[in-house]
Amino acid sequence: MRTYLLRRLLALIPTLFFASLIVFFTIRLIPGDVVDLMLSQNDVAAEKMSRDQLIAALGLDRPMWDQYLRWAGAIVLHGDLGKSLWQSTPVTEQLAARLPVTFELGLIGLLVGLSIAIPIGVYSAMRQDTRGDQIARSFSILLLAIPNFWLATIVVVFPSIWWGWSPSVEYVAFSDRPLLNLQHMLLPGVILGASLSALTMRLTRTMMLEVLRQDYIRTAWAKGLSEPMVMLRHALRNALIPVITLIGLQAPILIGGSVVIEQIFVIPGTGLLLLDAVGSRDYPVITGVFLVFGAAVLLINLAVDLSYGLLDPKVRQRQ
Repeated sequence: MRTYLLRRLLALIPTLFFASLIVFFTIRLIPGDVVDLMLSQNDVAAEKMSRDQLIAALGLDRPMWDQYLRWAGAIVLHGDLGKSLWQSTPVTEQLAARLPVTFELGLIGLLVGLSIAIPIGVYSAMRQDTRGDQIARSFSILLLAIPNFWLATIVVVFPSIWWGWSPSVEYVAFSDRPLLNLQHMLLPGVILGASLSALTMRLTRTMMLEVLRQDYIRTAWAKGLSEPMVMLRHALRNALIPVITLIGLQAPILIGGSVVIEQIFVIPGTGLLLLDAVGSRDYPVITGVFLVFGAAVLLINLAVDLSYGLLDPKVRQRQ
């Protein structure tokens, strides 16, 4: 297991390297120039400098490859993601303040999605072709068809028109007031989790139906085991391996969905930070956020691969 884990961690290094190359150079292709934006908005620092002086002060006068080597070297040697071009604050400090918020939202969304998908998927497989199964499948198709940003917009707009109620936009940290924080984060988390549950629900049903037809399940029934014992201990455990794979593949969707949800509900996470940075062409912040997102996706998929060994002893031996 240790050798497998070390090998997988080493494999992340070239992946992050190529991801950093793509992110760093692609971001600079966004239409618009941060220098022109600063000068057009009468930025205080820009007012005292000419255009060439401002470009030199921001370090944008160097060749692109030189900028990348300096940026990558600072990350490798010091863990420094650079400073914001607008605020001159370290990107690592901004991410440290915003990441826990996005992590909390993603965790709530993931727990809500699994809480919806797995029980309904198991029930649908147990009651195949019954009215309950038809309702469950229709429900999964409905969730699959509804975009989370549309549902979030409806939840924000229509209650305010009909009943004069709208979700709170005043964020409170979990460490300060846990109950108020959960009250603020629960609705966005439910919307995010509902959109993630559709595919997981359908795959859980499909895999449960396949597992229930296996010989060892018939043997378990023949031994007189109860239905909960057969379903939970024998069937569900083996059906979850493809489901966990799907959850890992949905990690980018979870992160991308959090960007939109944070914007709609005014949640001060990394998604809102990214949108603000894109609007202001703050290159260090954009590259830092994307690099952290990429590392998070890779680590989530690594955790998914390691979880196979917990569910299947054969996989554990290979690891």
